[in-house]
Amino acid sequence: MSAALPEPAPTEDIGVLVVDDHAVVRRGLTAYLESAEGIEVLAEAVDGKDALDQLQRLATEGRLPQVVLMDVLMPRMDGIAAIRAVLTSHPGVRVVVLTSFGELERVHAALEAGASGYLLKDADPDEVAAAIRSADRGEVHLDPTVAGRLTRRLVSPPTGLASLTARERSILALVARGMSNHQIAAELYISERTARTHVSHILAKLQLTSRTQAALVAIREGLVTPPSS
Repeated sequence: MSAALPEPAPTEDIGVLVVDDHAVVRRGLTAYLESAEGIEVLAEAVDGKDALDQLQRLATEGRLPQVVLMDVLMPRMDGIAAIRAVLTSHPGVRVVVLTSFGELERVHAALEAGASGYLLKDADPDEVAAAIRSADRGEVHLDPTVAGRLTRRLVSPPTGLASLTARERSILALVARGMSNHQIAAELYISERTARTHVSHILAKLQLTSRTQAALVAIREGLVTPPSS
């Protein structure tokens, strides 16, 4: 008679910090995750700064979570800045974004900051748990809608105004209003050098050679109202 195989040792639950400025969202996420197998919510935080405080407290207690589930649009410190701060202070912690905003600019910003996942808030609860488990394994989990947009962007790079970032579009509008680099810098509280760099990028992306051409494009595309005669 063969000897019985030893039972596998129980695995440690994945500790999670839930970060969202809406109490109802936090409580709903916590209630679901507490019922998910192998996941334990260790604390909640109301924004990025509170998340850093909670992580420091949990680290002191020897209970640092493996994963932070975080919104991106929050007061005091937004999610993108918080991702960088969390990974700087606690390099072993993974961050999964859970937000209502799926614009590719936000996705790129979150991933560049070091996020291990990006989900939209209409995601199935089981997918949220799957993203947390993936992050704990060192993998990246993307919402299917977001992944599809990224794929389309890679296959067909945007052209025209769609190739501009939100900041570049706002600067293009200021160019169309006849503002100089100095005036744009003052308007947006950036350096004149930064304004000049943005304008150069805009001209390159739109394949233009002058600010006048850029202004005409902005008017034609309805970015600004043409001056009255």
